[in-house]
Amino acid sequence: MTENANRTENANRTGSANRNVRLVVLDMAGTTVADGGLVEQAFAAAARELGVEEGSADHAAKLDYVRATMGESKISVFRHLFGDEARARQANVAFEKAYGELVDGGRIAPVPGAREAIGELVADGLTVVLSTGFARVTQDAILDALGWRDLVALTLCPADAGGRGRPCPDMVLAAFLRTGAADSVAEIAVAGDTAYDMLSGVRAGAGVVAGVLTGAHDAAALVDAGATHVLGSVAELPALLRGSGR
Repeated sequence: MTENANRTENANRTGSANRNVRLVVLDMAGTTVADGGLVEQAFAAAARELGVEEGSADHAAKLDYVRATMGESKISVFRHLFGDEARARQANVAFEKAYGELVDGGRIAPVPGAREAIGELVADGLTVVLSTGFARVTQDAILDALGWRDLVALTLCPADAGGRGRPCPDMVLAAFLRTGAADSVAEIAVAGDTAYDMLSGVRAGAGVVAGVLTGAHDAAALVDAGATHVLGSVAELPALLRGSGR
């Protein structure tokens, strides 16, 4: 058995999923939405806007950081990469514009089984929230492209939670407070494809923090960041939360 397989098995043995989960907070890109690497393509557009030469060592280093921080609020990423606020905002605008154009061009789709899984969760009486590190304009473009505007009870971006995205717990806690669906944070399940998704769920006190293998990070990174379970995809989440997915 490989090291990653061992990590996945160990995570899934940490205990059965909380059968009292009432609120499920799902990440979008990489978890419920397959975007085929559009983040990196949009980053390339932002980097060009800021005068970073593609193929340069600077570009490679910045791209490595983007990959390492998948799931984080994009404006926070650009603040780190470009320093001053004006340049960070310029990069963020360019990124959001490029990503939106790619979305409008039909370059995204649901992760296989994701929409059905959300339907199952809702049918099981759970409240489902979709969250993202993108700006609201980009999140809305994705929801419109997929026809998901009315799919869930609430959608959240960092601006909806005071401006702090992952790995801070703010969006998970905003979902908890705004929906009133759970009596305790232990009744929350968080699912995502990045280490930052896992950290956000852990810091919020979620009872289930499930990593999925359809996006940016592998099982080792997800477990190291606190995943209680590692799933092949979000399609497996309803069964897990019913207690039969282990």
